[in-house]
Amino acid sequence: MFARQADVKQPAQALPRRISKQLTSISTITSRPQLVYLVFGADTYHQEAVFSIASALAQTEAGTERPFDIQVFSDNPEPYRHLPVRIRPIDAQMRHEWSGPHNYHFRCKPVVARIVLEEAEKAILIDTDTFFRASPMALFERVRPDSLLCNALKLRYVDYKDTVLYTALAKVLAERGMADDAMNLVNSGVIGLTRNNASILDTAIALMDEFFPVTPGAITLEEFCLGVAAYRSLELEQCPDLIHHYWSRKQLFRAKVRAWLHKHGQDPVSAAALADTRNVSPNLPRPAIWQRLVYKSATLTVPQPQRQFVREVLYGCCDHPNEFDRACAAVWWEKAFDNAQQRMKQPIAPDQLHEWLEHWAVRRLLGRQREAIYQHLVKQQTSH
Repeated sequence: MFARQADVKQPAQALPRRISKQLTSISTITSRPQLVYLVFGADTYHQEAVFSIASALAQTEAGTERPFDIQVFSDNPEPYRHLPVRIRPIDAQMRHEWSGPHNYHFRCKPVVARIVLEEAEKAILIDTDTFFRASPMALFERVRPDSLLCNALKLRYVDYKDTVLYTALAKVLAERGMADDAMNLVNSGVIGLTRNNASILDTAIALMDEFFPVTPGAITLEEFCLGVAAYRSLELEQCPDLIHHYWSRKQLFRAKVRAWLHKHGQDPVSAAALADTRNVSPNLPRPAIWQRLVYKSATLTVPQPQRQFVREVLYGCCDHPNEFDRACAAVWWEKAFDNAQQRMKQPIAPDQLHEWLEHWAVRRLLGRQREAIYQHLVKQQTSH
């Protein structure tokens, strides 16, 4: 079922020769660090990438030449027309080939990193759902010849005994001497390597191709295999202090990003736009503790079935001083509505929602916002 250890250590052909030749157009190896994005599909991912790039530029020292390059591998160059980036066009056939024999789309990440390291001494591939809290050069300083830079270190392998990544793979990896219970798993929202360590990506790709059939549902197989490939050979570095990776509570941060784009989308590198990236904070826009206590007390007169719903709706009614935090209001309302339907184990009809919002105590708490909340939630429900 599994390949022999010697087989896995042989470099995988990560890039079909046709695509590698097509994309690698630089004849010499550049010493400039490369910040790389892979973006395809829904507009949301492009919006995330544009903001992430702008935040990187905002954190770069003003008045000096940018000491790194930005590359965007994308199926849609249009969102990046106002940004100082190199577009690397990709199409469906490329993505299909990069996804490998099992059409595992996360496999594209190490393939793209491998392409860039064919032409650069140092590269960082970063997920779109990120923004910078420090200069990108601070990240590049953590990419050394003996290291793998990842977003963050996760728990040790032994802590994942109940997952298919452990039950299906722990024994064979131990037999090959490739992993043990002490191995740290990594979050691959950031993948930073020097060119001399590019073979780590080949090993990771080969492991994905081998292990995908025996780990059904393991969407984190890509970053698991990256960690295995680097184990005992490279030092692991992480960077949660330098970037914010909003893989959790994603909809709230996407609302902030949309608000920034609505304000600055036509000129995302203007002084005002770059300054505003710093106002998109990594904090969840929730009410202060004292406000939440007030909400809890004020809703005691609301009937039990809708009490928690109203409390959660109030999270979106807080008048935050930060405009990008205020932009998250509808996300809180939607989350409150979804949670209520899950608790009730059935959809909430518009008439029932209207009845809830017209309760006298709710009227006093929400005031004129009731109508906006009602219209938004009904529109969302009918659009699904």
